[in-house]
Amino acid sequence: MSTFKSKLKKWLVPLVALALFAGLTLAVMQKPQAPEVTFTTLSGEKISMESLRGKTVLVNFWATDCPGCIKEMPDLINTYQQYKDKNLVVIAVAMPYDPPAQVANYTKEKALPFSVMHDGYGEMVKAFGDVNLTPTTFIYDAQGNRLQKTIGELNFTELRKLLDKGTS
Repeated sequence: MSTFKSKLKKWLVPLVALALFAGLTLAVMQKPQAPEVTFTTLSGEKISMESLRGKTVLVNFWATDCPGCIKEMPDLINTYQQYKDKNLVVIAVAMPYDPPAQVANYTKEKALPFSVMHDGYGEMVKAFGDVNLTPTTFIYDAQGNRLQKTIGELNFTELRKLLDKGTS
């Protein structure tokens, strides 16, 4: 019986180590998934992340008083125009503290061509991991896997390279 215990100990430790390593590898390799949320745009349209499967989705958290957000908006518009026919969807989420009328006015004044929502209750901020800095941008592939999270202004040259790989 003692021989059995020693053989068991000899194999048990490496097996447990291997199982832990495999679990850790799987956790590291798995890309974070898009949260299962539904955006309500300024026009009242409801867009669920689930309904966007099959498309590349860029979710941009911004504010009308954020210099970096305002600076990158023309490039975001141009990128959307360039890739919208290649299955790119852009959703601009205005932060909860941003006055709703100001968000609506900016959206209209700049004729933002993509969906815009005001996150009045902070539901999206929470769902996307407590976003508190703007701009913050998330990019998801057609299967809902997160490809990138950027805090601060986007590098549009790098974004276009990523979109060229990920859009169809």
